[in-house]
Amino acid sequence: MKKISVLLAVTALASVMATSAWSKTLVYCSESSPEGFDPGIYTGGNTFDASSRTVYSRLVEFKHGSTEVEPGLAESWTISPDGKEYTFKLRKGVKFQVTDFFSPTRDLTADDVIFSFERQLKEDSPWAKYVAGGSYEYADGMGFPKLIKSIEKVDDLTVKFTLNRPEAPFLADLAMDFGSILSKEYADKLQADGKMAQMNQQPLGTGPFTFVAYQPDAVIRYKANETYFKGKEKIDDLVFAITPDASVRAQKLKSGECNIMPYPNAADIKDLKADPNLKVLEQAGLNVSYLAYNTLVAPFDKVEVRKAINMAVNKQAIVDAVFQGSGTVATNPIPPTMWSYNKDVKDDAYSPDEAKKLLEKAGVKDLSMKIWAMPVSRPYMLNARRAAELMQADLAKIGVKVEIVTYDWAQYLKLSSAKDRDGAAILGWTGDNGDPDNFLDTLLGCDAVGGNNRAQWCNKEFDDLVKKAKQTADVKERTKLYEEAQVVFKKEAPWMTINHSEEFIPMTKNVSGYVQDPVGVHRFDGVDIAE
Repeated sequence: MKKISVLLAVTALASVMATSAWSKTLVYCSESSPEGFDPGIYTGGNTFDASSRTVYSRLVEFKHGSTEVEPGLAESWTISPDGKEYTFKLRKGVKFQVTDFFSPTRDLTADDVIFSFERQLKEDSPWAKYVAGGSYEYADGMGFPKLIKSIEKVDDLTVKFTLNRPEAPFLADLAMDFGSILSKEYADKLQADGKMAQMNQQPLGTGPFTFVAYQPDAVIRYKANETYFKGKEKIDDLVFAITPDASVRAQKLKSGECNIMPYPNAADIKDLKADPNLKVLEQAGLNVSYLAYNTLVAPFDKVEVRKAINMAVNKQAIVDAVFQGSGTVATNPIPPTMWSYNKDVKDDAYSPDEAKKLLEKAGVKDLSMKIWAMPVSRPYMLNARRAAELMQADLAKIGVKVEIVTYDWAQYLKLSSAKDRDGAAILGWTGDNGDPDNFLDTLLGCDAVGGNNRAQWCNKEFDDLVKKAKQTADVKERTKLYEEAQVVFKKEAPWMTINHSEEFIPMTKNVSGYVQDPVGVHRFDGVDIAE
């Protein structure tokens, strides 16, 4: 059965590529299957690439290659003097995509905006838990249910958000993937038909590409949205060829089976750069990789134990082995390229002897633990299994036994957020909006416990600092508060900060218009491919 499935996938991809004689087809060798197609429910970049950045649009968007906010579905907006009211004027005549499974009868209105957010904010919404086991992790983790007082329809093309307090990064937050605008008309039809789960399987939005079909773990097909409000894209067909193995992705790129690939193995980069048919984009990543302890479960509820594990691991050896010169050891939970990075914070020194003393001080003997290793390559961690093996070897030197475990990527993300999760999980983050809040509060704030806060760490001193920072527009004051928060983080050690990495995007030379994105997503609007 497995051989038949693979054959069907190859045949489907070959069929798609054969159409290039009549239309422009771009093939992207993606690193993994999406968890689903509703960007409100998930946090994985691979899912955003397949949903929010292809099918959907947002009120405001990030300009290509930056974190500067520009108009999206909203052509303009005003902010009240007290910073609590945001009023958006929507573009007139924005069309939702026409698909084989639904044909919209009206254009975008304020009703669609209100639906797209209220489903994430209201516990009594019929859409609150429409996917089994799913939750609006981003909205919850960023405190949106507490932040947003109301969303009002001023008229069909005007919508007003009223906040309970000022929120400095709010506009940039709306440009994030979970802010994607869905069709209320489509949602109402699915609800009436008892087919709500279809929203997560057959997406429909206003974005540059229209969803066509998905063969699980094989191929996702899209076509250019003929009625896209910014104009039809230059490529006619977009194909995601799902290829988990980085070496296989590189082989497909070199053979011409795909045009763009993400996350090459560090060992392959030199060869890819040397290929005359390829080009490789690169930039410093706005990212961090970390090992999240579950601070709710003994013995990791003790800071001495967390510090001991940190000091027992040679992080430079991990960076050298996994990134081969394209990464740096991480000290803070935000990357050094981000404003408010605290250069005065000192990392936990590599010292197995001191690590042993800390375990003794904590009264911990014969410690056995699990380290969770991600099954996929991500920009911040190319090979989590290798990193875990190096940690395992280092920890054995201080008498700590380590079992390495992993799961399917969707399961990994789901299970790693559980409050009773055992052991420590290798994870990471690429900033979504260029704001420190997107790391410090989203990943470590009390609101994110049980979600993006995989350390399950709620520290009042830290939380008060980052919450206060969000409520002032004064960048100097925000910087001071975030610097103080980083000191608290390092003292309490809910994570082992592992590394920051450079990001590489290899592609065939006939691709033009692709812009490397600082927030780590892969966008195909504006991309062209020569015949």
